Amino acid sequence: MPLLAVRDLVKSYPRSTAPRPGDANGRTTVVDVQEFSLEAGEQRALRGESGTGKTTFLHLIAGILAPDSGHLTLDGRDLATLGEAGRDRLRAETIGYIFQTFNLLQGHTVLENVELGMAFGRGVDRARAEALLRRVGLGERLHHFPRQLSTGQQQRVAVARALANHPKLVLADEPTGNLDARNSRESLALIREVCRENEAALLLVSHDEGVLSQFERVEAFSSLNRAALV
Repeated sequence: MPLLAVRDLVKSYPRSTAPRPGDANGRTTVVDVQEFSLEAGEQRALRGESGTGKTTFLHLIAGILAPDSGHLTLDGRDLATLGEAGRDRLRAETIGYIFQTFNLLQGHTVLENVELGMAFGRGVDRARAEALLRRVGLGERLHHFPRQLSTGQQQRVAVARALANHPKLVLADEPTGNLDARNSRESLALIREVCRENEAALLLVSHDEGVLSQFERVEAFSSLNRAALV
């Protein structure tokens, strides 16, 4: 059984503008994926421009959003059958998420940001938090605040936090979008290497061809998302 399996997954929102093709019952369908799967330990990239529904797709996989219909099975559990609390628990235990804007808490230190991520999962493990931060090259920055770090360093904190709870799947939404070309290459290599070391699968979405070219398997999200083909 794949680590992640999606079947007939649909998400729509109430229409707030004039009707357009694909609108039905006063709603606009954003995601309509018939089938998608990811194996344990696999690393794959999805190509997609802004507005194609790829971030919504990741949020559905992470359990941040609930689908209108369909099935999304992660590590043998169907998220579509879980309530909000159940999705939150599964996300904390199984998924690491790297956001484009990193979503670091500015009033907390680097170490505290990683530990707070742990608090929602199996519990705080300071030794692991420190080890992960050393692994991403921030061993000398444990007690710095995000505002005292470069953009690339902040992303490294986000990577450490994403791996903190031993996730089986890491989702990365345009994780290099705020970095220059050199830092983008280095950060992507780090993300992939740390995921392999932790035996975590990686699903990354990006519109950057330089990023996508580093992956052996790349799919166009528009070819998966029937909503984008209407």
